[in-house]
Amino acid sequence: MRKLLLVILLVLLAPASARAAQGVAIFYYPWFGAPSLDGSYQHWTQNNHAPPFDLGTAFYPLHGPYSSSSRAVVDRQMAEIAATGVDEVVSSWWGLGSPEDQRLPAVISAANAHGLEVAVHLEPYPGRTLSTLLQDVDHLKTLGIYEFYVYEPQDLPAADWKALTSKESDVRFYAQTALPGVAAAGGFAGLYTYDIRVYGGMMFGRMCAEAHALHLLCAPSVGPGFDSFRATGDTGVKPRRKGATYDAMWRAALAAQADLVTITSYNEWNEGTQIEPAATAQRSGYLSYAGTYGVRDRSAAYAYLARTAYWTGVAAAAAPARISTTSARRALPARWPRFGP
Repeated sequence: MRKLLLVILLVLLAPASARAAQGVAIFYYPWFGAPSLDGSYQHWTQNNHAPPFDLGTAFYPLHGPYSSSSRAVVDRQMAEIAATGVDEVVSSWWGLGSPEDQRLPAVISAANAHGLEVAVHLEPYPGRTLSTLLQDVDHLKTLGIYEFYVYEPQDLPAADWKALTSKESDVRFYAQTALPGVAAAGGFAGLYTYDIRVYGGMMFGRMCAEAHALHLLCAPSVGPGFDSFRATGDTGVKPRRKGATYDAMWRAALAAQADLVTITSYNEWNEGTQIEPAATAQRSGYLSYAGTYGVRDRSAAYAYLARTAYWTGVAAAAAPARISTTSARRALPARWPRFGP
C-alpha cells in the first residue's frame, strides 16, 4: 500500500513534460465580437467586409456573426467540442490584456464544465520576447494552463526558447514546425504543424519518425480545408472535397503514429479551416457544408463535428497506448449525422 501511494504521489508531482499527452486537441479562437456585447464587430469585418450579412469568411456561420464574449456562445461551443471526443481546447492568445486574454477565464470555465482541458496557443503578438514570455507563462499558470503551443517559434533564437523551456519545467511546450531539429534545439517537448495548406499529410510519417528519434512528441495538425480569399484576398485554396481532405489528413496522422492529433480548427472562420456548424441554406458568395459526406439535409451543418467524433473513436481504438480520447463516453447530439467507416 505504501508503495502504491508513493507511485501515485510521484505521478501527481511529475512535470508536465513527463505526463501523457492529451489524445486530440483542437485550435479555438475567442476573438470574435459583435456590437451587442463588444461595441463593434471584431474579425468578421476582415478585408473591409460589413456584417451581419457580409463577412470575411468563405462560409456563413450557422449562428451568424457571434460574440466570443457571450457565455452562452462559449458554452455551446464547448459542448459541441466535447461531443466530438476531443480532449483539449487550444485557445488563441495574443498577450496580456488582449481580448483573447480577457476572455480566457470564461473559456476555461466553460471547457472544464464539459470535461475539457485547456491549453494556450501562444501567438506572435507584437513585442514577443523571452522576457514577456516568462511573464506570460507565470500569468497563465495561475489560471491552470500548463500546455503551450507556440506559433512561429522561429521569430526568436533557439537559445531564448531553451531558456524558457528549461526554466518552466512543469510546463509542456510544443513548437509549430515540421522540423524536429528546430523543436529539439529550443527544448520543446514536441511539435505540431498547424498550417494544413503548407504541411500536408504526406510529410507526417517522416516528421513523426524524426521527432520520435529525438524523443519528441509528434502532434501533426489535420483540418478540413483552407480558403481565406474573402478575408485576405489569398487565392491559395485547399479544397474540402466534401470531407475527403479531412479524412485523408486523419488517416495520414494515425499512420504516422502520432502521439496526439491536433485539429485546425474549430472556428478559424477567416481562413476557412473551421468545423463549427455553417449555414446550409444557399447564400450568395458563400460556400456550404451541404453534400459533405453525402449529407444534404439540415444536419449537414454538423457534418464535420460528427466526422470528428468518428475519427476520435478510430484514433482511440487504433492506438489506445498513445491516444486516449473521451469519445467512447459521449453521446452524439440527435441533430448530428451518423457516420460509419
